[in-house]
Amino acid sequence: MIKSLAIVLGEPNSINSEIIVKAWTKFKKNKNIFLIGNYLLLKQQISKIGLNIKISKITTFKELNIKNGLNILDIPFRFNSPFESNNASIKKYIFKSLEVAHELALAKKIKGFINLPINKKVFDSKYLGVTEYLAKKCNLQGKEVMMIYNKQLSVVPLTTHLELSKVTNKIKFSLIKKKILILNKSYFNIFKEKPRIAILGLNPHNSENRLNSVENKVIKPAIDELRKFNIDIKGPFPADTIFNNQKKLNYNIIVGMYHDQVLAPFKALYGYDAINVTLGLHYLRLSPDHGTAQDIIGLNMGNPQSLISAINFLSKINV
Repeated sequence: MIKSLAIVLGEPNSINSEIIVKAWTKFKKNKNIFLIGNYLLLKQQISKIGLNIKISKITTFKELNIKNGLNILDIPFRFNSPFESNNASIKKYIFKSLEVAHELALAKKIKGFINLPINKKVFDSKYLGVTEYLAKKCNLQGKEVMMIYNKQLSVVPLTTHLELSKVTNKIKFSLIKKKILILNKSYFNIFKEKPRIAILGLNPHNSENRLNSVENKVIKPAIDELRKFNIDIKGPFPADTIFNNQKKLNYNIIVGMYHDQVLAPFKALYGYDAINVTLGLHYLRLSPDHGTAQDIIGLNMGNPQSLISAINFLSKINV
């Protein structure tokens, strides 16, 4: 039996409802997709921009009926516009939606789930984002790996949603070794092949190869250690030229030391044709590689490409 996959509606103050409807036009024949979120909110938001699809409300997973169009597992939520992301009711709604998806995935009732963008204000200072929240729910804190995936090239930030002032102190031999081992194992489990990894230095021009640099004292020894595990890893490379050398060096994953070191050039190259995959959890969790886009809410300008890519990815992968 083919397991269903869930899409969590995520942030109410967003283009999420819009991109769901636009993506659904591509997947009407896929009867294994359902939503987790508030039924009335979805209906109201799509009607405001003139979109309409057949949506059926269910209150338990057992009620899932593939003959009734797009099912939505209803999460109660009292809402008023305008929304504020740090509002207590919105926080409760978002966390409840994620919790339902987490429990279904943990129980292997679904293949995995895609959560649509969430404003990080809901996490306050307790979690850096959804990646870290779900790792805590799985009791795997620190073992989660964020991979932004495109079939040509993927990137992995060693530290995720962390302020730059805190990055240097986080770059440790143990962190590099742990994250790369998880990346290597998870990638093989998904794609049935070993990744070819290029790892970056922390500083511009790799600190000109100074002996006391983090590149020489931490990153290079970690690479040498990882090669003992038969991992295909090269580096450290300077960040300013790495994206120009993909074909020459024959790698398919670039591991950076911090979020924007790899995400900024990656998004410049691939735009919406990418998805966020969390590795290291007990299940597959994905999200589109963009934010809530609050500046274009209600304008019918949302681009569903990343969500479409996420659905295609989760539908085809066998783990």
